[in-house]
Amino acid sequence: MPNLQPSLSLTASAANLQRLNIIRLIVLAGIAAALAYLQLQQAQDISLYTTHSIIASLYALVAWATVLRLRQAWPVTDGEYFLHLLADVSIIAGLLYISGGASNPFVSYFLVPLSISAAILPWRYTWIIAGCSLVAYSLMLFYFEPLPTSVIDHSRHGSSSFNQHILGMWFNFCLSAAVITYFVVKMANTLRQRENQWAKEREDTLRDEQILAVATLAAGTAHELGTPLSTMTVLLDEIKAEHSNNKPLQQDLNLLQQQLSRCNLILKNLVNTAESHSHKQQETVKLSDYITQLLDHWQLIRPNVQLSYNCNDAPSPIIQADTTLEQAILNLLNNAADASSDTVEITLSWNPNNYTVSIRDHGPGISPDIAEQMGQPFISTKGRGLGLGLFLSHATVQRYGGSIELHNHPQGGTVAELTIPLANSELLS
Repeated sequence: MPNLQPSLSLTASAANLQRLNIIRLIVLAGIAAALAYLQLQQAQDISLYTTHSIIASLYALVAWATVLRLRQAWPVTDGEYFLHLLADVSIIAGLLYISGGASNPFVSYFLVPLSISAAILPWRYTWIIAGCSLVAYSLMLFYFEPLPTSVIDHSRHGSSSFNQHILGMWFNFCLSAAVITYFVVKMANTLRQRENQWAKEREDTLRDEQILAVATLAAGTAHELGTPLSTMTVLLDEIKAEHSNNKPLQQDLNLLQQQLSRCNLILKNLVNTAESHSHKQQETVKLSDYITQLLDHWQLIRPNVQLSYNCNDAPSPIIQADTTLEQAILNLLNNAADASSDTVEITLSWNPNNYTVSIRDHGPGISPDIAEQMGQPFISTKGRGLGLGLFLSHATVQRYGGSIELHNHPQGGTVAELTIPLANSELLS
């Protein structure tokens, strides 16, 4: 049984063209069955075999040419697909013309290409297909080649031709219903999936534009902060030199100098992060060690927050990470600490497919009114800030193919679950 599913590497239009070619193969199999039936009926008209064989060979040539065309990288346009359907209508009309015309029970097969056109092509192409089918059907009411008498009335019973006609109509209905139900629905679903993909790409483009706007603002802010920080550093050195004998003041000045140094370090790291991101530099680390180091770093920033950390006992996988992933997790930790500084619970777990970092706070939780808007820019529940931290965390995790889910814990507080697929990871003992 051949695989009737189109290759996943095909575009939507090419996949639909491949399905149309499969329908052609089914029709060719029907023609072969009809020729075999003629042989069993011992029809004397040899020309009937010849004409059917010629048209069947032409149809097989069209199917083979379509196979060769699908191997090319050219996009399948609506106009090209229309020409394929028009060729099918013409060949089917030729087959019906030499097989009894409108009296052939398979004449309603004209509805199959019409249904396909209605499902996937613009209306103007569908009207043309409908017009061509109607003209062909109408002409065959008067102009056609009748079937040989040996085929129509081979039996002695007078109702033989009528019974064969009814049986043919039933078989044609079954075939047409199966083709329309399966293939046309598949083609329409493929188009809907393509539209959904386009919608997702538009959303990603809008999100990237928002991120670019935030990044541009951050770069400008970092550039503008460099000058006042340098000025404050110079003035601080002068003040320390002028009041070298004032020990209490020297302690305060040393603290200010440490904070200025930290600000300069943050700006330097910001520039380094942008450069490493532009070169797509990632670090290969052990997951458990990565999270442990990240939490140690965060505890230096938020020393007043009580931290509870639980880790999976299974062998830890290796992950690919950069500083943007670290900042995404830090944003979630800071949100949890801002909601409640009592205790922040972190749970790290993984399986062969992905790893999850779960962060729970003991704050008031998320209001249902804004739960669906969390992760959008400028949406915040803290009464201060712009809500950009969670938005950037979402964007970063989505770039890794993961997701962030926020929900209220049954015992109070909010749980943020960050899940990222494990791609090409190895388990370490």
